[in-house]
Formats: sequence, C-alpha cells, structure tokens
Amino acid sequence: MLKSKKKKESPKRVLALPDLEQSKSAVLNTLTSKSGQRTYEHAIDEFVEWYCSEPRLAFNRTVVLRYRIHLEERQYAPATINLRLAAVRRVAYEAADSGLLSPELAAGIRRVRGVRRLGVRVGNWLTAEQGKRLLESSGRDNLRGKRNYSMLAMLIGCGLRRGELLALNLDSIQLREEHWVIADLVGNGGHIRTVPIPAWVKAALNAWTEASGISEGPVFRSINKAGKIWGDGKTAKMLWEIVREAATRAGIEQLAPHDLRRTCARLCHLAGGELDQIQFLLGHVSIQTTERYLGCKQRLLHAVNDKMGIEPEGVC
Repeated sequence: MLKSKKKKESPKRVLALPDLEQSKSAVLNTLTSKSGQRTYEHAIDEFVEWYCSEPRLAFNRTVVLRYRIHLEERQYAPATINLRLAAVRRVAYEAADSGLLSPELAAGIRRVRGVRRLGVRVGNWLTAEQGKRLLESSGRDNLRGKRNYSMLAMLIGCGLRRGELLALNLDSIQLREEHWVIADLVGNGGHIRTVPIPAWVKAALNAWTEASGISEGPVFRSINKAGKIWGDGKTAKMLWEIVREAATRAGIEQLAPHDLRRTCARLCHLAGGELDQIQFLLGHVSIQTTERYLGCKQRLLHAVNDKMGIEPEGVC
C-alpha cells in the first residue's frame, strides 16, 4: 500500500501582517542593545505601515526600491534612509531563515543599496563655557534639580549613551585603583568597559542619592508632583525633556543627549587627552569612530582658510 505524500509547502512571496510581526520579533531577538532594539523596532514598524497601506504583489527587491524612493521623497537624511533599509534587509533575512519568504526574493532585497552619503556630517558640540552654562541651568536647590544636574553631569562628564545612563545601577559605581568608576558597563554590541567618574560628577551623584535616599537599584528615578521618588527608572523620552529644558534655559539650540557624549570627547581631546584613552572612555571599537566624535577632521573655530595671506588689509 502506497503512503500518501504530503505536499511540501513552498515559501511565500507575499507576507501578511502576522508574518511581518514574526520576522520583526526574530530581528529584535538578535539584538543585544536596548537602544538598538528600539531603533530597529521603530524602523520596521514604519516599513510595515507603508507595506500594508496598499496591496502589493510580493515582498521583493522592486518593492524595497520603491520604499527607498518613498523615503527619499520624504527628504530623510541618508543615514536615516540607510538605517531603515538595513532593518528591512534584516526582516527579509529572518523571514527567509524561518521559511516564510523565498530565499531568492530575500537575496534580491539584500542587494538593495543604500543612499550615498556626500560629505561628512557636522556634529553638535558644546564649548566648555556652554557646558558650564548648561549644568548651571539645571539648578540644584531641590530634589528634581539635583537629579537633573547629576544626569547632565554623567552625560557630559563621562560620555555615556542614553541607554547606559538610564540603565545605570548603584552597585556598578565602585572604587578601582583609588578612582571612582562605573565598573563593567555593558555598551553597544555587548562590549564591556570601565568608565572613570570625575570627582565633580561623583559629588553630584552623592548629592542626588543622599537627598533621594536611594541606596540600591537604578540610580535615576522619576519624581512625582509631590516631590517623592517613585518607579524603578526613567524613560528615554524623559531624558530628552531634561536635556531640552536645560538647553533652553541656557540659550542653546537643538541639543540632544548624544551631543553631550560628543562634547565629552572633544573637551577631553582639547584638554590633552590621548586618542586611545578617549576611545576606551567612549567604548568605541574603531578609532575612526572616536575621531568623528572629536570632530578633528575640520576645525571651524580657527578654520584653515581664515588666514591664507591673501586677505585685504584691515579685514580679519
């Protein structure tokens, strides 16, 4: 008696919403960084919304090229477009790996090139005077002011990423070689580093923890309207608000939390800090990444073309 053979199900060409959600979960599970997970989740959600907005023949290279054109029409920066495309490629890879998508279609999607970046992005750095003004604007005469000051001090004094600051626990702050440090800090990609804490930053932390009564767990917590500590941490959105409000009071425009990490790198460099030590501080794998943070490719304050010997007399 012949056994009936079950027809093998072939991979799909069109992915429904449940398939896309399954692939998105697979992508996020491969990422170890919380900030990376948030970034990719947002990028994938944006693509899924666009992809499901109208019927499409297949999830293939042509569709992804159309998505790239859509992003360009919205005048996104090249870095943003390339990140969105990278997220779509990861979705295609995971969909093919789980048998949801034809390997040929996934290979075509992975061949979609990003947008060419022309020139070098000019980052936003604060001068030492602006840094002092930013810190002073937070105020330290109440509990909220002590917390905000210590958070800004950690960002600009230690060069922490947003996620690293928000995930900081009190037991990570230790003495090493007679210097206070954040020990065994896990950064992007699971890389572990030790971050020195300047004496003035440690003093700001002490003022906050003593006033708040925090003796364990997350260092930075929310404060309710009654001025009481509550919850077990803070969100990235609240950190953005703290930085933005302090910048507004200090008369500084368009300041983001990551700009304080860049500022830390540049001020260390201007103070004579060695490049490799700044790389260790920031936790960069590549020295080229650290160089970009220093902004040492082009000096604008004393530009190379300010004094060329051909200027008219009396013109500076």
